[in-house]
Order: sequence, then structure tokens, then C-alpha cells
Amino acid sequence: MITIYHNNRCSKSRNGLGILENSGKPFQVIKYLDNVPTEAELKNIISLLRIKPMELVRKNEAIWKEDYKGKDLSDAEIILAMVKNPKLIERPIVINGNQAVIGRPPEKILEII
Repeated sequence: MITIYHNNRCSKSRNGLGILENSGKPFQVIKYLDNVPTEAELKNIISLLRIKPMELVRKNEAIWKEDYKGKDLSDAEIILAMVKNPKLIERPIVINGNQAVIGRPPEKILEII
């Protein structure tokens, strides 16, 4: 089943959700600010995305700028920062089997559905 990690306050995430709704394929929505991924889940998502943890961080968020920017953080510390502050997680993330994309732009979702 297709999964979207979604934040309804984000226009790109809403557009991504619309793409899934229009696909007619079954999918589940995880509102990741309410249902925060665990450290293990985030590691798995990062692995599926084939990126470094830093590439999943929203670097313009105030939390990042105030608490983390400029620090020499390990991958594990970056993942823990996202678990502690899920607003730092880039969105939307769509997973389909062993494939995943960050839906920026939302049309990237079409590549895996």
C-alpha cells in the first residue's frame, strides 16, 4: 500500500495528497506531526529515499536555525532532532513498496505510483 507522510498545513503536501486521491490507488495518510515516526521508522524512510539524513531536514525552520544550524551533528543526531521536532521533516514523503520520494515538486510522486 502507498503511504504519504502528510502535513495538511503545507500546500505541497496537500497537492501530493491530491495526486494520490486522483490516482485511484489505495493509500494511507500518516499525519506525521501527530503520529511522529520513531527513530527506526525515520532510518527506514531515509534508506528508502536513498539520501543522507540532512537531506530530509527543513533547514529554514526556526527550530533548526536556533538549535542545530552550524553544529557538527552526526547522522544519528540529525535523526533524533527530527524525532524530537517533527516539523523539521521535509514533506510530503510518499512510499510505495521499496520506493520513496519527497514530493517536491508534488509531481515527483507520479514516478513511484
